[in-house]
Amino acid sequence: MIAYLEGKVTERRADSMVMDVNGIGFLVSATPQTISAMPEGRAKVFTKVVAKQDDVWDIYGFLSREEIDMFEKLTSVSGVGPKTALGVLSVLPVRDLALAIVSGDVKTIRQAPGIGAKTAQRLMLELKDKVTDEELVGEYAVSGKATNFTPETNAVQDALAALMALGYTQGEAASALSKVKNESDKTEDLIRLALRAMSQN
Repeated sequence: MIAYLEGKVTERRADSMVMDVNGIGFLVSATPQTISAMPEGRAKVFTKVVAKQDDVWDIYGFLSREEIDMFEKLTSVSGVGPKTALGVLSVLPVRDLALAIVSGDVKTIRQAPGIGAKTAQRLMLELKDKVTDEELVGEYAVSGKATNFTPETNAVQDALAALMALGYTQGEAASALSKVKNESDKTEDLIRLALRAMSQN
């Protein structure tokens, strides 16, 4: 359909923006983070077009294909529509959401608007095996490129990648890190603490 739009953002709202592409204004629903990240000049946003009733189409915009993939996973879950999925991504970045899914962190997922206990449980059950390594550690962490992550986020993601390199599954590593991630902001400490937590199970 429409893989991306490239043009100038002429209007910004709380949950949407208008993008002028060659004189045509497209209304694009997006997270506040995506909207604020759009530059004043020419901008590019990846898009997902969702069909509604009566031949009406909604356009959803994202900063990366990683976000689109997670958006599609969320909307594949019964009871989670596009607006709810966008609300989830507004509160939880892809990596935080992926970590919460594989570690069974219901409390974190329920921070998102419109997500109750039953929906959070269903979301984790249906998506646990669909979360990718890239969503857990981030495409930049995998490739070794520089990132804009905070040191704490870097430490958690690096520790997760290291544990998976040692042979632990995504779920095992993520679950252990979710228990100890607030105890240190150093990768080596998190690895040691996570290994200790797993040995005690």
